[in-house]
Parts: sequence; C-alpha cells; structure tokens
Amino acid sequence: MPPIYLDHNATTPLRAEVRAAMVAAMDLGGNPSSIHAAGRQARDAVERARRAVAELIEALPEEIVFTSGGTEGNNLAIRGLALAARKARGGGPAHVVSSAVEHPAVQGALDELHREGFAVTRLPVDGEGHLNPVDLEAALRPETVLVSVAAANHELGTIHPVGELAALARARGALFHTDAVQAAGRIPFGVGKGHLDAVTLSAHKLHGPKGVGAIYVRRGLALHPLVAGGHQERERRAGTENLVGIAGFGEACRLARADREESAARIAGLRDRLEARLLAIPGARVHGRGRRVPGTLNVGFEGAEGGLVLVGLDLEGICVSTGAACTSGSLAPSPVLLALGLPPDRAREAVRFSLGRDTTAEEIDRAAEVTAAVVARVRSAGLPVRS
Repeated sequence: MPPIYLDHNATTPLRAEVRAAMVAAMDLGGNPSSIHAAGRQARDAVERARRAVAELIEALPEEIVFTSGGTEGNNLAIRGLALAARKARGGGPAHVVSSAVEHPAVQGALDELHREGFAVTRLPVDGEGHLNPVDLEAALRPETVLVSVAAANHELGTIHPVGELAALARARGALFHTDAVQAAGRIPFGVGKGHLDAVTLSAHKLHGPKGVGAIYVRRGLALHPLVAGGHQERERRAGTENLVGIAGFGEACRLARADREESAARIAGLRDRLEARLLAIPGARVHGRGRRVPGTLNVGFEGAEGGLVLVGLDLEGICVSTGAACTSGSLAPSPVLLALGLPPDRAREAVRFSLGRDTTAEEIDRAAEVTAAVVARVRSAGLPVRS
C-alpha cells in the first residue's frame, strides 16, 4: 500500500506550483544586489516574494527579513531585539520572558541570552498546555525587554492568545515576539494593530522549500544583526539571498493564503475523526485539548512507548513522530509533555500525528486501524516504558 504521511508539523511536501516557481527562479542568473539588468530581474523576484510573505500575515513588505528558516529566524528575532533593546536602555539589567513549552530553537535563543547576561523567566502552562495571561502579567518587570510565546505549540497544536499577551507586554514597555511557524498559513493570523513586534515564519511548514524562512520586524524597531558583512535585508541579515528558496516561499504563501479556510476546515474534520478512532483504543489519552491548529493530534498510549509505536507504524508505511523533529534521536522525554505535569514514563508514551492538505479520509481510517494493531503488539511484547 502507498505510504501515509502524518508528520506535517515536521515538514510538508513541496506543492507542484511551488516547485514550478523555484525552477523558474533557477534561470535568473543575476545577484539580487547587482544593479545591472540581470541583477534587477533577480531583485524583482525577491521583492515579489517578500510582498507575498507580508500579505500572508498582513504586514508591510519592508517589515519582512528573509532567513534560512525557523531556527535562524527565532534566534535573530529574539536575540536581535533583546540585544538592541538592552543597548537602547544603556546596557543595564535586562530580562526576557517566555514559556516552558517553546520550540527548541526558542529555548536555544533564550539560553544564549542567559549566557550574555539576561535574566530569563519561563512561564508554566496548565495540564492542557495553555498559558495563563495572569502569569505573564506577574512575571513582567521594569527591566523586561522582550516576551516570546509561540502562536501555536509544535507538539500539541495548542493556540496561545498572543494578541492578549502582546498587549500586556506592550503596556509594560516590553517587546513581543511570537514563533508562528506552526500557525501562519494554517489558521487566521496577522500582525494586528501593532501589538506584535516580531514574528517567525518557515517555508517548509506550509508546503514551501526547506532552508528558507522569514521574520517580521515591526517598522521602526532596532534589530541587532547576528550575521554581519553585507547590506542585504536592510542590513538586518547579511548574505546573498537564497533566490530560488525565496521564490518558492513566496508562492507557498500565496497558495496558503488562498485556500487556508477551506483546507483548515477539512483537515480539522479529519483530525477529529482520527482522534475519535484512537481514543477507542484502551488506555489512550489526548495531550493538549482545547483550541488547536487543525492538523495536530498528540496521543499517549498507556503501556506502549511512543518510540516503539513510531517504529511499528513506520514499518507499516505510516510516518508520525514523537515530538519536535529538531530533537529526534534524543532519549529524553519531551520537555513540552513534562511541562504539562506528566511523569517521564507517561511523557515517553506520546505519539504526534500531524495532518496536511493532502491527507484523505481513507488514510485516516487506515492509520487508526494500524495504530491500534501496533499498540497492541508493543504492549504484548511486555517491554516496559522507561521511567
């Protein structure tokens, strides 16, 4: 039988239209920074894509900075804004706030800031992965320069009230960044009425190419560049632009904007169908209920280690994950699930199913049937879940 791909939170298949846009861009031989005709053609392609990315999140084109993807984008937005804000305040004590369930790219950027002398607060979440705005309000200090909370969690799919959180930060003089890699193009998302100061995007999460992304930085904000040596991207990110990747990213954003509502409704229905089938398995539980992005479902199967279930599904041609792709290979339980209050052995039982625009009802039904059989086999083998 053909394989079934249910790992869209890790990456999404390249759309045919995106591939065509990238192939066309390969014929543009000039450097976008060159002023001759070939360079101007390349620059025009970059700027068309920049407008498409901006339109996806209701931003201005000049507020978009192209990057190599979500990891660089989170580092540039978080560290770039925090370092610039500390400098603007005279270099004194500085504090940043985030949550305990952020993507490893955000956690890594926060760790770097801590090594550079920043105080870092990570807010707790409840048992379903939701952050209480009251906790953010209590954590803000006079020296807080930045708050960073994801728009949607990469493992649970839970949606955070970033508009409300950003307003709280702004009222206390702090900037607000959100990692929208799992949200943009999947749910209605815009930079709003000025509360969001920075947003991270990644092309390969919305059927674009790997190795390209962008950040939105609100017009007028100072951003400390992490890569120096060139004037590109308004001197916010040096280096010749990835023209082919950027062209594909722009096309992916145009397509996502056009069919987001229809696609989201269909995917949410399939997710609910899969959830109902999987919860019929004895000992199954859902992690992260409530408002979620349409295609994400995180399920734990009591007495069956998630890694073994993943292998069993892979042998049957079904692709899933046990958490963030950036931490694959780690033997440690998911920090996100530990933050929900799960003990390590329960956290290790989790499997993440993430659906996409090409997922079918037939695939969902087969995946549910095979998962039930695989969980039963893992349990019958009697292998204990590591504590």
